[in-house]
Amino acid sequence: MEAAALPRRERAVILAALAGITALSWLYLASMAGMVMSAALMFLMWWVMMTGMMLPSALPMTLTFATVNRRRRELGTPYVPTAVFVAGYILAWGAFSLAATAAQWGLERAALMTPMMRVSSPLLGGLLFVAAGLYQLTPLKHACLRRCRSPLAFVLEHWHEGPAGALRMGAQHGAYCLGCCALLMALLFVGGVMNLLWAAAIAAWVLAEKLLPGGQALARGAGVLAIVAGALMVARALG
Repeated sequence: MEAAALPRRERAVILAALAGITALSWLYLASMAGMVMSAALMFLMWWVMMTGMMLPSALPMTLTFATVNRRRRELGTPYVPTAVFVAGYILAWGAFSLAATAAQWGLERAALMTPMMRVSSPLLGGLLFVAAGLYQLTPLKHACLRRCRSPLAFVLEHWHEGPAGALRMGAQHGAYCLGCCALLMALLFVGGVMNLLWAAAIAAWVLAEKLLPGGQALARGAGVLAIVAGALMVARALG
């Protein structure tokens, strides 16, 4: 089932909505630069950042979900607004944001974070790069990436009826994206959590892995580069 089967007007509405949410997320992040953050504000910052970074890469799955529900509506069977699926996806990244907030709090308590919200230890930064690179080569990474790159297969395997089912589907798809990208997101601690250029670069790479032909090969290539870069950082730190 092709997402292209969705009428142009409905595609435009979904594209505009996702683009609007993404743009507002990035604008909000830019407005937070230099702010002193409480734990709640830090969690909100992470959640907004994950929404802005990850929502564009979920576009094929979102359009596929909308296409299925349009056909169900045409047949007179129950259907669910696409926004419910998207909400489930965002909730999954909210769970990651909670973990990221706890990690940042721990790093700050250990005096391992600079005021620019990046790790102050070159050794730790190098180890994070190596860990992210190694994960890029694992079967789990590529199993999750395959599901992120195959919206129709996801629908066939994970379809659930009703609003609760749509929310669950969104959360499940978000969980696959977490399995695909969580360690890449950990690299935000290396380049700076509020370094929006660094965040945009990671988001662009995630988008390339999920949408471009040969995304699996791109993921492996990024893994090798991250391992090499991390090893060099560790060597300098220990030297």
